[in-house]
Amino acid sequence: MRITIFGSGYVGLVTGACLADVGHRVMCVDIDEDKVARLNAGEVPIYEPGLEELIRKNKSAGRLEFTTDAAQAVEFGLLQFIAVGTPSDEDGSADLKYVLKVAETIGQHMNDYKIVVDKSTVPVGTASKVERTVAAELEKRGLELAFDVCSNPEFLKEGAAIEDFSRGSRIIVGTDSERVKKAMQECYGPYNRQRDKLMFMGVRSAELTKYAANAMLATKISFINEIANLAERLGADVEEVRHGIGSDPRIGYSFIYPGCGYGGSCFPKDVKALAHTAEEIGHPAEMIKAVERVNGRQKNKLFEKLCQAFDGQLAGKTIAVWGLAFKPNTDDMREAPSRTLMEALWEAGARIQAYDPEAADECRRIYGERDDLTLSEQRDDTLEGAHALVICTEWKAFRTIDFSELYEKLEEPVLVDGRNLFQPDTVKAAGLAYYGIGRGDSVRPVLA
Repeated sequence: MRITIFGSGYVGLVTGACLADVGHRVMCVDIDEDKVARLNAGEVPIYEPGLEELIRKNKSAGRLEFTTDAAQAVEFGLLQFIAVGTPSDEDGSADLKYVLKVAETIGQHMNDYKIVVDKSTVPVGTASKVERTVAAELEKRGLELAFDVCSNPEFLKEGAAIEDFSRGSRIIVGTDSERVKKAMQECYGPYNRQRDKLMFMGVRSAELTKYAANAMLATKISFINEIANLAERLGADVEEVRHGIGSDPRIGYSFIYPGCGYGGSCFPKDVKALAHTAEEIGHPAEMIKAVERVNGRQKNKLFEKLCQAFDGQLAGKTIAVWGLAFKPNTDDMREAPSRTLMEALWEAGARIQAYDPEAADECRRIYGERDDLTLSEQRDDTLEGAHALVICTEWKAFRTIDFSELYEKLEEPVLVDGRNLFQPDTVKAAGLAYYGIGRGDSVRPVLA
């Protein structure tokens, strides 16, 4: 098939590369001339394991190309994927200006039947807005051309996006059109051979499914963090509790790892957008709002534990921070817990020595050059002169530490384990003060 993808960000690049890899001809279009030039030169602007190699391979094979020419892109593909950003507006709603701008562009340039595919995460009712926008542009041109709009939400985890696209559990398409169903079956056919993963449903149901999925996963994270906060005050260990409840197949182990809160481009934005949608239709959606509140509070935990360790006297302290990205295998720092921690430390007069395998450049882009921030080239370089170590991201490179060496290097023997990577007894045996998340011994139990 000939497929056009508007947007060369995370979703657009993964979708384009994966569809090209199974033999489709894909044209990705973006308004950012510098980004397109870099992509055509073989440079991928984001870090995602395997993506750079996949793009280069399919570009060399002639199945994947990048352009800024919108008219050429609209002419190119039967399927017109919209994969642009939908950032949170000030009121928490999803900002659809980029989605609707692409819809305008398609209406301005199409000359035959097109299927417009909403790949971006969008609120319920967006497909109708896209349809009206395309129709309005066609009317301005005095044309009556057939087209369809369907919803095809993405379910990609950063750090495992290619695997999710290639071997994901479901492919959801919202449409009532048999013509669209046939085209989407052809599009995803190579990824649908082992079993039928295609699920067709109403457009609005597909739009809501995406938000419901992310809200459910975010709920599990906030739930286990709430239990961790209880465990801390009751003298229990949330890691033991996690194993206890995760062994129940009705609950399972996925997304019940306690920590310092979720971040990234999806969960924070989508939970806010779903809560805003609920408000618009007069439904309170109390659970969804609570998920967001708990997560916001959880992001302050690392700073609170440092305050506890140093009796609130953080001015002049140097803190080593391991992990800046919101999760491993990405360089994405959007809504990352590390940002909440660093900004609070700076406010308190502390300085930071940080290391992340991939996110250093992104950190420089966000914060620039600062006297109170050193970005180290090696993990252990952050420890020189540091008064404490805080782990924000569970990169594999952080899972093994010589605690005796850590004790010798730190000015004061404090380890704040924001991802519960280590056993408290092992850390304490080396002479370090250990502060985990919900480990039961970092505060005195409320109940005797």
